[in-house]
Amino acid sequence: MNPAICLLSGGLDSATSLAVARREDFECYALTFDYGQRHRHEIDAARKIGASLGVVQHVVAPIDLRVFGGSALTSGLAVPKIGPSDGIPVTYVPARNTIFLSFALAWAEVLSSSFIFIGVNAIDYSGYPDCRPEFIGAFEDMANLATKAGVEGRTEMHIRTPLIGMSKGEIISFGRKLGVDFSLTHSCYDPDDAGRACGLCDSCRLRLKGFAEAGFKDPIEYSSENR
Repeated sequence: MNPAICLLSGGLDSATSLAVARREDFECYALTFDYGQRHRHEIDAARKIGASLGVVQHVVAPIDLRVFGGSALTSGLAVPKIGPSDGIPVTYVPARNTIFLSFALAWAEVLSSSFIFIGVNAIDYSGYPDCRPEFIGAFEDMANLATKAGVEGRTEMHIRTPLIGMSKGEIISFGRKLGVDFSLTHSCYDPDDAGRACGLCDSCRLRLKGFAEAGFKDPIEYSSENR
């Protein structure tokens, strides 16, 4: 079995992406980040998902992006709860996927792996620039120029994005077929102290929209009656 690095945030997209890698018989090495995010409950969710899907190893890497701020997820800025707005939302974390993929690339080189899986989506998403196919393609090109294995011709790096062209409803239906336990996942940007989702932030709205489109009840607990 080939090793693959699977970025695992704890949300339903990354869980489904990991399940795809498992279905394709990769040895899955899960990588999660404790980056100072206000929704740290997702880290516990990622641990549970990794265990449920049988990853070979799960690393939680500490990197504190609060030193830069610039996002409602890594600073005192309020998380919007009024629905989608024009432009890139304040929940965008500057260069987050670039940073995460760079860490994944380093681990992939150590493991002599040619594959990184990331659950980015360019259909039902919040408009983040680092979720677009153009970004993924550019990073893949860079990855093959930036590593010893790539320069020596021993490895050609592939950034796998199995969900990038799916709607949220399609991802949920697909994940259920793959056996993903969505009750373990966490998507909310502003959960309460008990970890219950708010039901009103952009991420919760996209999640609930997806479950409605897929025709399934979301199995997680919400604190808001407006879900």
